[in-house]
Amino acid sequence: MASSNPAPESRPYEVPGVDVPTRIESHGIDHIPDTERHGHPRELFAVWAAANVNYLSLVVGGALVLMGLSLGQALAVIVVGNLFWLLAGVLAISGPAAGTPSEVITRAMFGVRGNRVNNAVTGWMISVCYFALYLATGAGAAFTLVEEVGIRASTGVRIVVVLVVAAVTLAISVYGHALIVRLYLPITIALTAVFGIVAYEVLRHADFHHAPAAPLTGTGLWAVLLAGVTLIAAGPLSYTTSADFSRYLPATSSPKAVLGWTTAGGFVSSVLVCSLGALAATVVDMSDPQAGLRTLLPGWFRPFFLLALVLGTVAINAMTAYSAGLALQAVGLRIRRSRSVLVDGTASVALTLYALFVSDFLDTVSNIVELTVVLLGPAITVYAVDIRLRRNRYDGRALMDETPAGPFWYAAGVNPAGAVAVLAGAGAAALCVDTAYTGPVAGLLGIDLSLPVGMVLAGVLYALLMRGRVRTGS
Repeated sequence: MASSNPAPESRPYEVPGVDVPTRIESHGIDHIPDTERHGHPRELFAVWAAANVNYLSLVVGGALVLMGLSLGQALAVIVVGNLFWLLAGVLAISGPAAGTPSEVITRAMFGVRGNRVNNAVTGWMISVCYFALYLATGAGAAFTLVEEVGIRASTGVRIVVVLVVAAVTLAISVYGHALIVRLYLPITIALTAVFGIVAYEVLRHADFHHAPAAPLTGTGLWAVLLAGVTLIAAGPLSYTTSADFSRYLPATSSPKAVLGWTTAGGFVSSVLVCSLGALAATVVDMSDPQAGLRTLLPGWFRPFFLLALVLGTVAINAMTAYSAGLALQAVGLRIRRSRSVLVDGTASVALTLYALFVSDFLDTVSNIVELTVVLLGPAITVYAVDIRLRRNRYDGRALMDETPAGPFWYAAGVNPAGAVAVLAGAGAAALCVDTAYTGPVAGLLGIDLSLPVGMVLAGVLYALLMRGRVRTGS
């Protein structure tokens, strides 16, 4: 296939190298050659498990009980919402097949130019918002930890703490894939040990027969159940980039193993931590989780618990910054991945500091994250449907062709099928959403149906519009 792309050595994000933990990863969005593929799908379990043992999962689990659900209802919502990890697992199988990250594979769905817009919004902007949200919540634990060791958490100290946590996080992201894979197994083991003790203390005190004083019924109950599922599902749906962490695996890797280990890592860890939050909410006030859990945990253990919350924040944000760096390259920024990660980090830290010390902007960031389901649900569904239509056969080198002669240029660089499907799905979801604002359909029915409506419409539309147009492998 003819291509007018510059030679690899002339493109700053295509530098050959070996994927080892002690060296900064040289690859960016370029294709990973077979000679540099390595690893086993089981490594993905620790990667996704470590990223999802975090403070926000505790908060979300506790929030379900605060919303008026019984313990049984909350646990059911946690399981159902986390089943969306299956989609992250499905997307991950495209990594070994293409040898490129998700940010490039999605050219097959949106076209070369259309994909730049996709990466700017669902890849970079949303990642920066999530980074800021996770950093802000993790920083809260770090502030408490600093005071536990006798240092007053003044504004200056808090700024230093945020910068230190961000620096550690970005260092992992800059070194990249191999360091993430190497570190996340011991991180998973350490977090499991700490949360095992938390689980013991929570289970000793939990009220397993907890029910709200005024149980929800009818439409009110269904509204909260669906809102809870959407809240939980927002986590796995945000990982439209799961192929980023599987693309180094050999092309012969079992798709079932890649899907299974990715899904299991996210599902198991999220279910367990969210469930701990829900169980704790039956006996303490989880509107302030740190203060509430402090009454359940022994004094000697609290510093370890706070440190684990910070470590979980570092783990999830290192992956977020890593993918955001790839997204910037896919948008068209011609810089090395290591430098693009620093651009992401700078933007995210600035947003976090502004949110924590200048205004209540963190509430705005939280609302934006809640609304991302409107867009991320259709986007991740279109990606999954494309994998099915192409039978997971992607030509990674063809995906790197950005010229009008390439197979993924479509019409003026945009695939109308992908654009129409996502925009229609997001539009329909916006009519049905009830989070930061209430859409007209949600207002009429009293229920937030944005998640199923957006995903189903986008998936069906894309399958119909791409019928007969898909060639596997290109």
